[in-house]
Amino acid sequence: MSAYRLDYLDQLESEAIHILREVAGQFERPALLFSGGKDSITLVHLALKAFRPGKFPFPLVHIDTGHNFKEALDCRDQLAATLGEKLIVRNVGDTIKAKQLTEPKGKFASRNALQTYTLLDTIEEFKFDACIGGARRDEEKARAKERIFSVRDEFGQWDPKLQRPELWNTYNGRIHKGENVRVFPISNWTELDVWNYIRREKIELPSIYFSHDREVIEHEGQLVAVSEFIQLEASDKVLTKKVRYRTVGDMTCTAAVESKASNIDDIISEITATKTSERGETRIDDKVSEAAMEDRKKNGYF
Repeated sequence: MSAYRLDYLDQLESEAIHILREVAGQFERPALLFSGGKDSITLVHLALKAFRPGKFPFPLVHIDTGHNFKEALDCRDQLAATLGEKLIVRNVGDTIKAKQLTEPKGKFASRNALQTYTLLDTIEEFKFDACIGGARRDEEKARAKERIFSVRDEFGQWDPKLQRPELWNTYNGRIHKGENVRVFPISNWTELDVWNYIRREKIELPSIYFSHDREVIEHEGQLVAVSEFIQLEASDKVLTKKVRYRTVGDMTCTAAVESKASNIDDIISEITATKTSERGETRIDDKVSEAAMEDRKKNGYF
């Protein structure tokens, strides 16, 4: 089993490195979207294998909502500085002010939908023709429809019916002026694959992914961290629980899972036993409707 797992991870790694090099070869101004989460950290590690000892042929870009976990932001800044790679940060708060957008209201006032405006403005500002991201097909059914090279029109919109076939690992990056491509090098990986790879490669992650004590409230069966970004109600009972995060988005839309897994082996055991995807278990914003993710992607969401 151990030999098989290593061989399989080698295949996934080889495919991802091939995709990253295809991006460098086919596009003039690519970028790697980097949030400090486990999937984007894995992408950076793969980019090191693809391009070192040279510099990355793209900058790292983060669309910061202002509602992020501090642990992820600290990891983002530290890793970029350690590698000596360019990090571009654009803030959703600035876009809200500049475009006079309506700030979301309510108990969990997520800026997730407003990220689209900032992302599209950033693509226009730097004339990016390809944006590399860490989305995977196993996360959510709208993700499963998407190609590795996912073409977006001049408005940044995604049409699932107008995607290109990808036969024999051949990726067509030809686009018209104003269009761009979202690229997903680890699209064929699963959550378990990512964690097995992190263990094998000894990749460092933010502490938020491991069991820790945190103040939370229970909301519709989910554990949401107490923070300045959510509005506590009189009926809310603040609890201190031992939790970890399977995925890291905004503090307003990402729930924790109760867990005692303090190391990677324990996390892998937990994931092996679970029957729920990481987004399905922990993302509040995906529960707005069954088509929530697909609707956001059609409007330009990554």
